[in-house]
Amino acid sequence: MTDIRNINLNRLSIFVCVIEAGSLSEAAQRTGLAKSAISTHLSRLEAEVGTTLILRNPRHLGLTAAGRQFFEACTAILRQVDDAVTALDRENFDIRGVLRVTTSADFGASVVTPILVSLINQFPGLKVDLIASDQIVDLVGEGIDVAIRLGWPRDSSHTAALLGSFSQWLVAPPSWSDRLARVKKPQNLADWPFIELSILRQPDSWSFTSFDNNVQQVRFDYRLSISTTSAVRAAVMADGGLAVLPDYQVAEDVALGRVVRVLPDWTLPTGGIFAVFPQKRHRSRKVELFLDVIRTKLRHLRNGV
Repeated sequence: MTDIRNINLNRLSIFVCVIEAGSLSEAAQRTGLAKSAISTHLSRLEAEVGTTLILRNPRHLGLTAAGRQFFEACTAILRQVDDAVTALDRENFDIRGVLRVTTSADFGASVVTPILVSLINQFPGLKVDLIASDQIVDLVGEGIDVAIRLGWPRDSSHTAALLGSFSQWLVAPPSWSDRLARVKKPQNLADWPFIELSILRQPDSWSFTSFDNNVQQVRFDYRLSISTTSAVRAAVMADGGLAVLPDYQVAEDVALGRVVRVLPDWTLPTGGIFAVFPQKRHRSRKVELFLDVIRTKLRHLRNGV
């Protein structure tokens, strides 16, 4: 019995081309191959399938009974392959199909979700599955196209691309503005009520750097420990205390006076925003489009737009 793994798909295409062209010479013209190369491919194909397919003489090519049956089957196979490739090209060009994304719950709510909504409104053939979770999702097991992760990547088993960065701000309730006006250094705030983000490795310890590179390490007296930045933000606005939050989450609040930024001349460590991919050689057009939009959004956030 013929082992299909031994059959060369290119030879199937050459075989069909020869029959449709009617001669080796015409097939050579269509394929750009030498006539002798085509003859060799046909001989090897017959050896692979274990039977004679073409009856050849100097003036005529004819199919054997097995050759005619094989020709019809090959024509159908090549048509299916062509349709499959065309469908992939259409999906990549037309932005259709399912895009599976994962990111953290808060970044997903504040940044990623509005972007995805704009994409599905723009491209009716696109569907999106968003897994918004603060747990690390198995990209391969969940069939994820791209993960958006914050911080600095530690997992080297996946491919990562830097999309942008975010700053971290120390913020406080507006009602504390008068008291804060007298504060000159981060260390003066060590015993003030602090709301920590519990998912961080050291949520109550922060390093501040002044414009002249003076570094102060502050361990805050936390009064409340919360696992999401959105809940920390709500606690600050409820007069719960100081907190360190990413700029993309509180920049608008600061601009509108819902919270105040504390000691803006002292900077905190920045974080990276990364696209993380399973180990794949190619990324679809819909993934690239999503990344282009998110890069633009992050630039606007950095510029205060």
